[in-house]
Amino acid sequence: MDRPKVLVTPPKSIMRRISTPEAEDALLSFSEVVENDKDRQFTPEELEDITVDVDGVITSWGSPRITPDVLEKAGRLKIIGHAAGSVKPYICDEVFERGIVVTNAASTIAYSVAEYALVQMLNCLREIPDYIRLMKEGAEQPFKREHYGEGLCKDLTGKRIGLVGSGNVARRLIQLLKAFDVEIKVYDPYLSEAEAAHLGVKKASFEEVLSNSDVISLHAAVTPETHHMMGRRELEMIKDGAIFINCARGALVDESALIFELRKGRFKAALDVAGEETRGIPLDSDLRKLDNVYLTPGLAGPSGERRRKMFGTVVEDFRLFFTGKEPRNMVRRETLPRIA
Repeated sequence: MDRPKVLVTPPKSIMRRISTPEAEDALLSFSEVVENDKDRQFTPEELEDITVDVDGVITSWGSPRITPDVLEKAGRLKIIGHAAGSVKPYICDEVFERGIVVTNAASTIAYSVAEYALVQMLNCLREIPDYIRLMKEGAEQPFKREHYGEGLCKDLTGKRIGLVGSGNVARRLIQLLKAFDVEIKVYDPYLSEAEAAHLGVKKASFEEVLSNSDVISLHAAVTPETHHMMGRRELEMIKDGAIFINCARGALVDESALIFELRKGRFKAALDVAGEETRGIPLDSDLRKLDNVYLTPGLAGPSGERRRKMFGTVVEDFRLFFTGKEPRNMVRRETLPRIA
C-alpha cells in the first residue's frame, strides 16, 4: 500500500508552538508529508491547489477553512485533524457529507483547563492568592487572624461540586477531583444517566447544581442555547459562601449581572474569561477591585508545555486511521453544534 500523503497547513512559526520534533518524525514514519514552507498561512486559493492529491490535512490556529471549493479539488481527502481545540471555524458541513473523518486535540487541551479549575477551587477555599499578595506587603497577620482563625479557610475534601457541562474538560476535572472525596453533580441535558454513572457522578438539574453546590464550575460550550445561561436569576441561586469558577467562555455569563451579585460579597468567583464580550475588562471595573474575585488573563487554556503536545495527538490519530483503526479523538457531526 502506498504511504498516505498528509498536508500540514500551519507555518513553521505555529508549528514551533504546537509540536515537537518527535511528533513530526512520527508523522514522517508512516506518511509522505507536505509542509507549509511559507512564513504565513496558506490563502484559500493556495489551499485549494495544494490539497488536490492529499489523503489527510492537519490544521491549527489560523489555518484557512476547508470549504466546498477545497473539497471539490481534494478528491482523495479522507481525514482532517485539527491540532487545537474547536474545529468549528475550520470546516464546512460538506466535510461530513463526504464521509471525511474529523479529529481534534481538545482532549489534550483539557488537561490544562481542568488543572486550572482545580487550582482555583483550592485558591478560593484557602485564599492563597490573598496571602501571597499580603506577604509581599508585610500586611498578612491581620488578614490571617480574621480569616484563618475564624474558620473562613476551608478544605476541598468533602465538598459538593457542581459542574455545568460534561465535555473533555469536565471529564478530566472529574478524574482529578476523585482524590478529594467530593460529591460531584453535573448539569448537562445531553448526559445520559448511564454515562453519569460511568463517570461516577450524579446527573442533576441546573437549579440543583447552582443552589446546592459548594463549588460551581462552568464547562459548557457557547451556543445560542447557553449564551448568558448565568443571568441574574441563576446567579441569585448561588448559595452564600459558595465558589463560582468560569474558565470556559465569558459569553456563558451575563457579566453585568455577575458584578451586581458579586458586590453583595455572598460568594467568591475565579474568572479566567471575563471581559471576552467587551474586548477586555475596563481598568475601573469592579471585577478588578472586589476582594471576592480572583482574575486571570486567559491562562486556563493549554500551557506552553501542553500546546506542544497538540500536534502529536493528531499524528497519533492519523496513524490509527491509516492503519485501519478508529481515531481516539473523532469529532462527530451530530455533536459538533454543542461542543466547544
